[in-house]
Amino acid sequence: MTSTFTQAHISYAAVVPMLVIFGAALVGVLVESFLPRAQRYWVQLGVSLVGIVASFLTLVLISRNNQGVTAGDAVVIDGPALMLQGTVLVISFFAVMLMAERFDLPTADAFTQSGASVPGSPLEANSVKLGATTTEIFPLVLFSVGGMMLFVASGDLLVMFIALEVLSLPLYILTGMARRRRLLSQEASLKYFLLGAFSSAFFLFGSALVYGATGTIKFADLATAIGTVTGRDDILIPGAFLIGVGLLFKVSAAPFHGWAPDVYQGAPSPVSGFMATTVKVAGFGALLRMFYVALDGLSWNWQPLLAIVAVLTMVVGAVFAVTQTDMKRLLAYSSISHAGFLLVGVVALNKTGLSGTMFYLVAYSFTTLAAFGMVPLVRSAGSEATHLSQWAGLGKTSPVVAATFSFLLLGFAGIPLTSGFTAKFALFSGAVGHGATWLVVVAMVMSAVTAFVYIRIIVLMYFSDPNGDTHVLIPSPLTGVAVTVGALATLVLGVAPAPLLNLAQHSALFIR
Repeated sequence: MTSTFTQAHISYAAVVPMLVIFGAALVGVLVESFLPRAQRYWVQLGVSLVGIVASFLTLVLISRNNQGVTAGDAVVIDGPALMLQGTVLVISFFAVMLMAERFDLPTADAFTQSGASVPGSPLEANSVKLGATTTEIFPLVLFSVGGMMLFVASGDLLVMFIALEVLSLPLYILTGMARRRRLLSQEASLKYFLLGAFSSAFFLFGSALVYGATGTIKFADLATAIGTVTGRDDILIPGAFLIGVGLLFKVSAAPFHGWAPDVYQGAPSPVSGFMATTVKVAGFGALLRMFYVALDGLSWNWQPLLAIVAVLTMVVGAVFAVTQTDMKRLLAYSSISHAGFLLVGVVALNKTGLSGTMFYLVAYSFTTLAAFGMVPLVRSAGSEATHLSQWAGLGKTSPVVAATFSFLLLGFAGIPLTSGFTAKFALFSGAVGHGATWLVVVAMVMSAVTAFVYIRIIVLMYFSDPNGDTHVLIPSPLTGVAVTVGALATLVLGVAPAPLLNLAQHSALFIR
């Protein structure tokens, strides 16, 4: 008896952006291993930024013209994959700049006179020189970015699981990078790791059930098999449900959101911004491919459940945001509420919902990354001033910072002339066209609740007396450029969104 093996054809032109990112990550590992510590910072920063730019250029110049199914149907490069990969790369570029920030701190005398810790101590150095003192973050970020790019382009369940692990494992380490400054970072890292392991187990078990029911793990074959398989719904539907649980965890949808506030609060702020944006983009990219391609035949089963999850996520994110007194936890619950809004687009199950979801992901990512990039600038007693009371009167002492942050908050609220308004309009149009008008009504009500939260912060900054212990650091061009680009994107996508909307609509077509 002879066995024949079919060699899988790989279109390297289609997957070259991922190869560039993983190659840059491996170079970063070698740099970390062999280069003297004093030289690592600039080399690692250069390798990371050049690798991301090179990957983006190959995506635009090469992969865009070589779309299709490759690697034995395991990887699919199509419109949604390319747009989401591009979004991950662009946001990661600015996230790396935030992580590489090295603040020019005030003199030691200024801190000791105010009773604060002395800059230059191990505690302070770890909190404000993340990229300078822990250069291993750069290859970790690149590995995670590569996993995200593969996650949104996965063509079967096994590759999607591998991509899930590749993007997640570095994040568990990045979350604990502030462990020497406070125990909260260790707790956040451990909690993220344990709950992430459970979610991966759910995804893997669900994949096994789906394979047992259909005999395949390829998304294109699943879409066909689901329509023909009979008598196995008792394992097919639970399998699809478990896969959904694993993916909903990554986007912090309720009731699988419990990790997000603690992890965002405990992780260094640039890492929190990186997770709140790129992970959200990758997670929803995988959700869209899973439900729009592989599980499309089960839409009557998963659409009602996903609508319930969307409502629960919006309500939990909005209501709990009202009660928060820590800025990073408030932004975490804001991220949860936005995940609920994005699920409205997933439920729509049409081209308008798909394009609206991708546009929303781009707009939300720029605004969120800029917001998290500004949090480390506001400091008290030598550490981040994350308590809301420490932001009181910031409009009088630091008008530029207060005005920029207020504009970003208005973007979160969806006020006209910001990207948030345009994104919500584009996203909710798909749901209304699908007939889920009631879901849009719930989303609008929850948007009003979150608007109260954001406006409360603006009022606190402009109509309260300044906190004498709070001061604002002067960022380097790294943070300045990242925050400025995020704020400008929030404005431009609100005033002139047509080019990106057209790109999203043109890209809203999965290859099956």
